[in-house]
Amino acid sequence: MKILHFADLHLGVESYGCLDPDTGASTRLLDVLKALDQVTSYAVENQVDLVIFCGDAYKSRDPSQTQQREFARRLKYLSQHDIPVFLLVGNHDLPHAVGRATTVEIFDTLAISNIYVANRPDIYHIPTKEGYVQVVALPWPRRSVFLTKETTKNLTLEEINARLQEIMTQKLLELIPHLDSNLPCLLAAHVWVAGAKPGSERSMVIGREPVLLPSNIAHSAFDYVALGHIHRKQEVLKQPPVVYAGSLERLDFSDEGEEKGFYIVNIESKNGEKQVNYYFCQIDARHFVTMRVDVSSEDSEPMATILKAISQYQTEVKEAIVRVQISIPAAKETLVHDADLRKALKDAHYVAIAREVRAESRYRLGDWVAEELTPAEALKVYLQTKKVSPARQQVLLQYGESLIEDSQSQLGS
Repeated sequence: MKILHFADLHLGVESYGCLDPDTGASTRLLDVLKALDQVTSYAVENQVDLVIFCGDAYKSRDPSQTQQREFARRLKYLSQHDIPVFLLVGNHDLPHAVGRATTVEIFDTLAISNIYVANRPDIYHIPTKEGYVQVVALPWPRRSVFLTKETTKNLTLEEINARLQEIMTQKLLELIPHLDSNLPCLLAAHVWVAGAKPGSERSMVIGREPVLLPSNIAHSAFDYVALGHIHRKQEVLKQPPVVYAGSLERLDFSDEGEEKGFYIVNIESKNGEKQVNYYFCQIDARHFVTMRVDVSSEDSEPMATILKAISQYQTEVKEAIVRVQISIPAAKETLVHDADLRKALKDAHYVAIAREVRAESRYRLGDWVAEELTPAEALKVYLQTKKVSPARQQVLLQYGESLIEDSQSQLGS
């Protein structure tokens, strides 16, 4: 049996995008749809038996009609090719208010062929071309379902999360005895597992959500544990495989350099024993590129320095989302023009320019700060620090004062 595992679409992410002139949609929406098309095409062309999506179909809990339509089109394509799709509810799929539908619940309501929606912990028996497969679902927990106001009264947020973790673990333990050991069995969960390395969801704070221990979900009853929620693809454990597929597209610069794609899981029965192997399939996702340029205070041509640094990235910036981070002295900042930088990066999909303007340290002459002295006084102190003879100082000061007076009179005219 061949199973495709992916997660965290976040349809609706528009950061670092622009409007596509042909469709009027954000180019970032089109990026995610292009990535999803690679998944569905692979599933059909390679005769996958089951597709498991581990949550967060949309960025918003109130997705637009366009986003819903485009997602439904891809599901329909899989359904028409007789490939069942298992949709797990993630935290971004949950409504803001109790009693409202999740973003993917409509597929369950319409009873669309080959589409299965899991919005509660349970065992789902899914028919495939290769027979039945069991999927234990652990969607993102709704506190209102598991906990009452009475049970959480006077508890801190950390205590509430600890209680929620206990309940989720107990629910899994209650479901496991009902599994058929002769059938392939997967756990599909949208959770944070302790030890996982975060990706572009780093703004989330551990402690504000339940975190399960790997030992809570790595039960021998599961042939494979398919995870969603963390955007960096990774294997948390190898036996049984506990795997995050990661986000399908690069969503921000936290994903820079990260591989994006999906996992293929093969489960075979040989001599009465199940054998599992799995591998990652990389897709063509939008590249993010960061350029860092440090302009020194002695640099007389900062623009040339920055353009030279940009030229070294020319093969990487084509159709990429690029950010240029420039550290520059305050006195040089006006010499750098964003329009010229964007022109040099015209092949990029999107360009963001950030400047770190460094305040110049004040130049000291002995015990004096140069800015606190008049030009004539500064010259006198300078000659003294250089240990110029008194006679020579007098001559140089006379010439210096004359030049200073001339320059000041010209500025005043």
